[in-house]
Amino acid sequence: MKFGKEFVGQMIPEWQQAYMDYACLKSILQEIQNSRKRSEKSGALKRKKSFHRNFSRNFSGLTKRSSRTASSLELENQDILVSATIGDDGFERYETTIMKVAEEGRESESELVFFKTLDLELNKVNHFYRFEVEEMVKEAVVLNKQMDILIAFRIKVDKPSSSWSCTETVSVDMNALGSKEQRDEIELEVEKNGSNSGDILADEMDIEVEESRSNGGDSTRKSVQEALSVLDRIRLNKTQETPLSTIRNVLKLSNKEELKFTRENLKKIEERLKNVFIEFYRKLRHLKNYSFLNTLAISKIMKKYDKITTRSAAKPYMEMVDKSYLTTCDEINKLMVRVESIFVEHFASSNRSKGMNLLRPKVKKEKHRITFSTGFFVGCSVSLVIALCLLIHARNIMDTVGHKLYMETMFPLYSLFGFVVVHMIMYASNIYFWKRYRVNYPFIFGFKEGTELGYRQVLLLSFGLGTLALTSVLINLDMEMDPNTKDYKTTTELLPLFIVGLVIAISICPFNIFYRSSRFFFLMVVFRCISAPLYKVSLRDFFLAEQITSQVQALRSLEFYICYYGWGDFRHRQTTCRSSDVYNTFYFIIAVIPYWSRFLQCVRRFIEEKDSSQGYNAIKCLLTIVSVCLRTAYSLNKGKVLKIAAWVFSALATFCSTYWDIVFDWGLLHKPSKNWLRERLLVPHKAVYYVAMVLNVVLRFAWLQTVLDFNLPFLHRQTMIALLAILEIIRRGIWNFFRLENEHLNNVGKFRAVKSVPLPFIYEEEEESR
Repeated sequence: MKFGKEFVGQMIPEWQQAYMDYACLKSILQEIQNSRKRSEKSGALKRKKSFHRNFSRNFSGLTKRSSRTASSLELENQDILVSATIGDDGFERYETTIMKVAEEGRESESELVFFKTLDLELNKVNHFYRFEVEEMVKEAVVLNKQMDILIAFRIKVDKPSSSWSCTETVSVDMNALGSKEQRDEIELEVEKNGSNSGDILADEMDIEVEESRSNGGDSTRKSVQEALSVLDRIRLNKTQETPLSTIRNVLKLSNKEELKFTRENLKKIEERLKNVFIEFYRKLRHLKNYSFLNTLAISKIMKKYDKITTRSAAKPYMEMVDKSYLTTCDEINKLMVRVESIFVEHFASSNRSKGMNLLRPKVKKEKHRITFSTGFFVGCSVSLVIALCLLIHARNIMDTVGHKLYMETMFPLYSLFGFVVVHMIMYASNIYFWKRYRVNYPFIFGFKEGTELGYRQVLLLSFGLGTLALTSVLINLDMEMDPNTKDYKTTTELLPLFIVGLVIAISICPFNIFYRSSRFFFLMVVFRCISAPLYKVSLRDFFLAEQITSQVQALRSLEFYICYYGWGDFRHRQTTCRSSDVYNTFYFIIAVIPYWSRFLQCVRRFIEEKDSSQGYNAIKCLLTIVSVCLRTAYSLNKGKVLKIAAWVFSALATFCSTYWDIVFDWGLLHKPSKNWLRERLLVPHKAVYYVAMVLNVVLRFAWLQTVLDFNLPFLHRQTMIALLAILEIIRRGIWNFFRLENEHLNNVGKFRAVKSVPLPFIYEEEEESR
């Protein structure tokens, strides 16, 4: 693999703009090479006798004679001279001067452009790296305080009484997590606050027992009391929001609780702080990889430059790079060593192997059995579809007497699985393209590391369910009653209900089978959607709520399941569901629930974030609710007034939803942008975005069939309903890709590559100062 592709492949996606632009520099070198070839062919290759000359004003800085040169003899033997200056912002800036230029023309100008671009890229990389390192040092200071409190909390839990029979003190070395300046700040803070500075800034990691024994019981009791004094000024950071806490906040009731020193609380604190350390260590790894990759890229590009221009500029330039902050800063390595030691000691029971397994990223390995099983179920599904078509044709089922009864009763039951399978296939395709275009979907959705499903796993589940459903359809493809019993076979009639029950049982199964982590994650987010607005809304919450709005027909099929098997005569395929007022009432309610949940999410975000766009989004959801109710009412009870109202509100809701999808959710059609698209596009073919926008508009108008009563003679009404529902699912699948692409680019713009884990403790003085 060429280095350029490997370089891009190993980039942190969210930091891509902060990396050196290797492709741009390579293209400049290609231009230099082409220029040299043209010069050689024309025989006009001439060398300059003078090594110093001022070129155009755009590149005057590159050829200016440096005052730092030692002697003219050394200058004559050098191809380039790299000088470093300190800017107004305190950062070093590097500037390269070409000491031996090529002949006048495009070749010399291209070399000037090359070094000008290279210097800018190096300065950019140095600036970003230094800023991130300083941020990590600041975070290390905060972790120092958190570990101080954790140690005190452990002492309090293990020995809650005021009388101490044991003569030992507890301390932990966290000082190496910060720089010298930051450690000095910690000492001043600790002395000012009166906390256990001697313990926190100890030089050893292990528990200090010898010192406490030599000092005697009185000094031990005093040092322990000093260690515990920090607990008087902190409280637990309640990050897990509950409906009760939300209600208390609305009623402006206090949510503060007394700090309870129990082992249950200690376990929760340790788990949360462990996650903080894991994310902290992950960002340290990102920065270490960032430094290595950029240094390697500079080395590679300079070697290419020397090879093309037959110069010896790589050595002096790399000597300067080796002296830059990018390579000389050792803070990251020191922090990594200290984090490893502290994590192993305090969160892995001194088991280094266990601790490092938790700290290091988990690499998912593709298993051959997943690929084989997926292919097997795909083959089974295709074979069953072909067999079903041949069986319908051979039996001439479409012209049988029981065909209409089957379509009114059994088809809605089985269509549920079709909706789910199509949605899962679209989600699998989304995952495939997200991975291909380096959209960090596990980070955006907040999946637990190593538990996110790949597109192969999702396809396995979808086609596995499809195979089970199609097998049930073939078994239950009876159009006539049994002449002896005068009813249909009970066993086969219960097959759809059995499959639904099996899917629900697997979904809530507590055992570690069938991707338990993903199942519980899904159920948790579903519960948060149902409980809106009692939970703070995150992307995964409203993303799933949007998916449910495209599965209204599937929810109605579940309603039909309850009515058909609960109150209908399924042995004779007789049901009075559609003539029941209760059923028709819930027919409205079921369709409104997803949009109502989405509306409440928008309201909560509008109140919390003070974002006016969320208010407009809430109005859009209300318009959709009204239009859905009017279309449903018109489908159940034809009327001219209902038809006109359905037309007006559906058209208005469609226009608002389409505009919101394209402009806000996808971030397209912004006037300042080139071609009315975004400034940054992950898909290289712009036509894809225009086609997606057109499809979104066309598929949004699928509701016209309901209002216009457009039916094909060879398609049953239930078939038409199912086809329109599938078109909506396909539209949602297209929406998913561009919505997450836009979210990913927002994270890239803010360089958010690691999720922010809330700390377990809050200082009360810090909270009051906010």
